[in-house]
Amino acid sequence: MDNPALTSLTGPHAHFAEARGRVLRYPLDVSPWLALPDDPDEDDWADLAALAGPGAEVPLPSVRCPPPDGWEVTFSFEGVQLVDDGVAAAPDEEAVRLGPADVPEILDLVALTQPGPFLPRTIEMGTYLGIRRGGALVAMAGERLHPPGWTEISAVCTHPDHRGEGLASRLVRAVAANIRARGETPFLHTGARNTTAIRLYESLGFRLRARTTFQGARVPADLPGVGTAAPSGR
Repeated sequence: MDNPALTSLTGPHAHFAEARGRVLRYPLDVSPWLALPDDPDEDDWADLAALAGPGAEVPLPSVRCPPPDGWEVTFSFEGVQLVDDGVAAAPDEEAVRLGPADVPEILDLVALTQPGPFLPRTIEMGTYLGIRRGGALVAMAGERLHPPGWTEISAVCTHPDHRGEGLASRLVRAVAANIRARGETPFLHTGARNTTAIRLYESLGFRLRARTTFQGARVPADLPGVGTAAPSGR
């Protein structure tokens, strides 16, 4: 859980993993998450650079050490990881399962509400549920990272015209019910400054497990030895 992308890509999501050395990532149309070992060395950073390509911006979640000299840090912010501590999980009669045909609408809702990255194949990472009003998708939530025994709830968002109706809370409980039914434990991430979301999740029965730093960095454009070899699958 301290490195959930790594334990996902070496566990239940291993079929997604693209690898170079000890560095793993999801396909670029699935998720921006990538995984470094807990103790990345010079070879790991070189493999990451080769995997991403010169000048590419890469996210560095759950990395406890800064990137090497020459890498430009492009963003950095504090985050929190919350875990199920008595969530009143329950199915929701109005929630419908979303599939590939719903992706254009999902992308529109995500662009409007900015819950975090959602790409054309993100829906393959787990079950996504939505609520429609008048045929239009107005709220959604689903599953993202999947360390063994755990599943992350992500992409929780509601159209501005329907906020205050409790739709996000209902969907989080419904997604949590699906996760619990598999014998797994729900968890989620959000920004440490997003106090409104944190209060909501705590009111639903989540508790703080850990604080983390989310950051991104740019691979140096002229890094020696960086090639363009394709990643290997797993």
